[in-house]
Amino acid sequence: MKFAACVTIAFSIALSLPLATAASVSANAAPEQCRFVQEKAEREACYQRQEAARADRLKQQAAREAEQSKPLEPMTSDDATLARAMRGICRGC
Repeated sequence: MKFAACVTIAFSIALSLPLATAASVSANAAPEQCRFVQEKAEREACYQRQEAARADRLKQQAAREAEQSKPLEPMTSDDATLARAMRGICRGC
């Protein structure tokens, strides 16, 4: 009897965990819906918050893209000298 009760409880917990996790993720990921705010001042403040968040996201994305486009190691003068020397080795091979 105790085993059946434990299995029933474990089964109900196993079913409720994914539902609770999905609900909390969707609540955090849902964007604020400003068009449904009734008062004009609150609605304008909502739009300003969204615009500030959008500007921050764009700034972070631009910083990431700039970081990714930088070369890993800058070319030194020694590398330039070596490239000129290699260019002079073989002419018309």
